[in-house]
Parts: sequence; C-alpha cells; structure tokens
Amino acid sequence: MGDNPAVRLMIASLLGLAMIGCGKADAAGPGNFVGDARRGADLVKNYHCGGCHDIPGIAGADGNVGPPLHRVGTRTYIAGYIRNSPDNMAAWIEDPQKALPGNAMPRMGIPQKDARDIAAFLYTLK
Repeated sequence: MGDNPAVRLMIASLLGLAMIGCGKADAAGPGNFVGDARRGADLVKNYHCGGCHDIPGIAGADGNVGPPLHRVGTRTYIAGYIRNSPDNMAAWIEDPQKALPGNAMPRMGIPQKDARDIAAFLYTLK
C-alpha cells in the first residue's frame, strides 16, 4: 500500500491540507468593533466566567470546565467551528446555544451590550 503512487499522493495531499488548516493564523481583529474592554474585564468577574474558564488577568478565574481563554484573541475559531471575529465572539457570549446548538456552554443571560464589552476584553488576550 505504501508503494502505491496514488495512495502516497492522497496522503501527501491530506497532510498538506491539515497543515494549511492548522497553521498559525490571526483571528479577525477588533478594527471597527465597538466594545469597552475595561468594562468587559469587570463583567467577566461579575458573570463569574472564571468559574468555568482559566482567564489571564482575572483574579480567581481558574476554572477548568471550559477551555482556558489564554490568547483567545488570536484563535481562528470559537468552539472549533465558528470563525473568530468580534461580532461572532459577542454572539457566542450572548447565546452560545444559538451560535452552536448542543455545545457545553450554557446561555448565561448576558445582554448584547455586555457581550460586546466582554468580547472586547477577550480580544486583549493575545
């Protein structure tokens, strides 16, 4: 099987695609996104996001239920499926079940303005 040129070509192609898909890529930056990162940091504390997530810069935010949020501002995807952009991040925070039904993150009742400010804070984590 390893000597078959078609198999070798297919394996090389798949490896090439995997390398492209997993390469270092920056998420879409906040550019014209409107959100208050300082207020967002306070909201992260108020909504107790650190009970589930390890969040740098937030005292006591050392949860291990959800993924750590270190460098979340540079990730390509949210929850492995949703393109990471400020608007998508805010939508995810506001209603993660609407954004990706059946995922583990519950809806926390976070209004849109708060979600945008939290997203602005998360984009400072690079």
